[in-house]
Amino acid sequence: MAKHTIVTMPGDGIGKVVLPEAVRVLEKVGFDAEYVHADIGWDFWISEGNPLPGRTIELLEKYKLGLFGAITSKPKDEADAELDPKLKGKGLVYYSPIVTMRQHFDLDICVRPCISFPGNPLNFIRRTVSGGFEEPKVNAVIFRQNTECLYAGVEWTDPPPQVRAAFATHPKFKIFAEVPGKELAISARIFTRQACVRICRAAFEYAAKHGYKSVTVCEKPNVVRETSGMLEKVAREVKKEFPEIAVWSTNIDAQMMWLTKNPEDYGVIVAGNMFGDIVSDGFAGLVGGLGFACSANIGRQVAVFEPTHGSAPKYEKLDPPIVNPIATILSACMMLDHIGESQKSRAIQKAIGQVVMEGKVRTYDMMRLTGGPKAIEKGAATSIQLTDAILATL
Repeated sequence: MAKHTIVTMPGDGIGKVVLPEAVRVLEKVGFDAEYVHADIGWDFWISEGNPLPGRTIELLEKYKLGLFGAITSKPKDEADAELDPKLKGKGLVYYSPIVTMRQHFDLDICVRPCISFPGNPLNFIRRTVSGGFEEPKVNAVIFRQNTECLYAGVEWTDPPPQVRAAFATHPKFKIFAEVPGKELAISARIFTRQACVRICRAAFEYAAKHGYKSVTVCEKPNVVRETSGMLEKVAREVKKEFPEIAVWSTNIDAQMMWLTKNPEDYGVIVAGNMFGDIVSDGFAGLVGGLGFACSANIGRQVAVFEPTHGSAPKYEKLDPPIVNPIATILSACMMLDHIGESQKSRAIQKAIGQVVMEGKVRTYDMMRLTGGPKAIEKGAATSIQLTDAILATL
């Protein structure tokens, strides 16, 4: 009997391509696991009116560990248009299944490492004063509160009278008082102290364990005073438990500028859901883009690991496949770390680093080519060839 059971959720588009490559690497490194397929994604919205079927939730409740590929999400009108005609008019509303999963299992801690591999041609470089170039080491790990903020889904178009009445109690709402309901949309940004404490403590614990000297709170407390202010206040309270670690504060807009000027100055960053999403994608762009961007969604009982890229459905049917599987493989490494298999995780990461450094096998993104079937003709490796190179190094 296998030591672990992993719920595999390929999802949509290239999720069906990259997830099997990650499983190949896990098997090669000797990870003792059984893999159970689970349904998720756009096809199940169309056919069942639910992109996260109850049977998938049951599997995650049972086995606690999930490895996820990618999903396709579309705006409300497009989602409604593609729903099976038999299901239309039944009040079904499309919600992102990964967001729903995070909220259902309270996967409130999202960890997104953005760490550069030496030799990656996509790494950030900058010009020196003397006219040359330098490549700073990027080693940022973003802790994103994963279940609240604007992603909580508390929003209305044409809000009902009781909602308008509640907002009308705030003096700043006066300027919207006469706006017709159908011309008014409201999204609520919700933070709770409990969730702020958990994400901040996770960030400081990670910093202490891995030798980071600071934790940066990346929010906007000078404008979004209540919610951003709560997270920053909690971070300073939690910091007292970690006297050896400094706490910094940056505004999200300024941070997006500074990360392309001095990214090496930042280590562990903590932010709410929306700003954490933004700043982690920004740092991912400095270490090779979404082909290298992995993440973990961690709750008290269940944990799901996923690349942060989208489903890119236009690439799903290409034969041979061309997309970069490294982000998914690194997500699998995060899963190994989470369950105490860190030696296997380090072996995989070392192999990826060696393949990247050698530069003999590169997918189209690493060669700065336009995606499509012609990328292979121009010398780009297939998804399978890149995985094969990692396997050979292992």
